Amino acid sequence: MTDALSGKSCTPCRGGVPPLTRQEAATYASQTPDWRLSPDADGIERRFQFGNFRDAFAFVRQVSDLAEAEGHHPDIAFGWGYATISLQTRKIKGLHENDFIMAAKIDRLFAARAET
Repeated sequence: MTDALSGKSCTPCRGGVPPLTRQEAATYASQTPDWRLSPDADGIERRFQFGNFRDAFAFVRQVSDLAEAEGHHPDIAFGWGYATISLQTRKIKGLHENDFIMAAKIDRLFAARAET
């Protein structure tokens, strides 16, 4: 993860812009290496591991607060010891820089949890 992405804020996407190309998505993905680029390069996903349900749920709450603050909302699945987060900009049916900004910010949240 680079501080360059996590230092940015998501910008409103109203549609009408093309999604990132596979090459552009791969360039951003290199800055968020723990995230998996989908086969069609139209989304990214990461699975986070935790020691119990409570920690997974607490992380999901942090991510939901971040999503509200950024106005960019991921799909989240979680259960005992894990949270899987998927990002895609639905209005353009693909990836936008915002998805990678959110990924970097989520990575930063996860790293901060490990430090405490």
